[in-house]
Amino acid sequence: MSDLVGDARAWSPDAQEAVRLLAVSALVERRDRVEVAALFKVSVKAVDNWWVKWQAGGRDALLSRPRGRRVGEHQVLSEAEQAAVRQAVLDHIPSDLGLSGQLWTRGQIGELVFKLYGVRFTEPGVGKYLKRWGLSFQRPDKRAVEQDAEAVRVWHEETWPAIRAKAKAENAEVLFGDQVGVRSDQVTGRTWGAKGATPIVRRAGNRFSVNAMSAISTRGRMHFMVFTESFDAKVMCRFLARIVGHFDRKVHLVVDRHSAHRSKAVRAWLDGHKDEIELHFLPSYSPELNPDELVNADLKRSLPHTHRARNQAELAAETRRFFHRRQRQPHIVRGYCGGPHVRYVLNENPLSF
Repeated sequence: MSDLVGDARAWSPDAQEAVRLLAVSALVERRDRVEVAALFKVSVKAVDNWWVKWQAGGRDALLSRPRGRRVGEHQVLSEAEQAAVRQAVLDHIPSDLGLSGQLWTRGQIGELVFKLYGVRFTEPGVGKYLKRWGLSFQRPDKRAVEQDAEAVRVWHEETWPAIRAKAKAENAEVLFGDQVGVRSDQVTGRTWGAKGATPIVRRAGNRFSVNAMSAISTRGRMHFMVFTESFDAKVMCRFLARIVGHFDRKVHLVVDRHSAHRSKAVRAWLDGHKDEIELHFLPSYSPELNPDELVNADLKRSLPHTHRARNQAELAAETRRFFHRRQRQPHIVRGYCGGPHVRYVLNENPLSF
């Protein structure tokens, strides 16, 4: 027992717990309380207290308890007040509530608490509440203010299920299509460099661009066309003809409401190919509903990591290589349809999106 000599208040909680248990064990073996106190270098009063606790609650009464306040104890805000602040953060942006900006920070939430309840919190204090509420600091999704929420609901619950049912009945293929432009001066992503010295990416002085139109299916198929002219109805008809040429059955192609997609020339072309292809339009200002948008994002992320094009022909070749590579990777193409906002295209239950 010599290793327990010293002021018991300086011992760790585990050591203090061990001493209590050993001291009571000695008392149970009918050792004298004064002798036990001397053995463990504690007061007789302490030994008496341990004995009383043991008699009242057994071994559990002698175990160490976590120190400090219990979770939620003595909180400045009541549970109802906390719930109100949490819901305000989830349902509104700061400017909705008379504060500045569109993104919530700990400082902004602290200002909201002061505005509502007249209580000042430090940012770390606000952070503790946020953690308790199950909130985390995240990069927000962006939505166009012009987007019609009712149109999006109708797309999810009525239009898309009808397209899928019709395609199934016709044994047709469903594709999602979109167009994208790639510029020579476009630099995306980040690179390493010395602190305080912004890295420089060299590029050709003359600027040039190419465009592409692609279409993907949930089965992992990809079709594309790279072109250098502006995207218009003529280009769209050429792409539709290319799509039709790849299939021996009807195609249902879902696209956005670009003017070229809805042009008179395209409508006339479709009238002559009703048994081969049908066009469907997503709700306005809703690119997040199109899985082919993720192809465009992947393209723009990938190109800067390949050789930097010095002219339009090289940029077009790099763009084609990207699409050819993805065509050989159907698992990646299927993965585009698994994003959080486009997963509905894989779901057989139209009400679960």
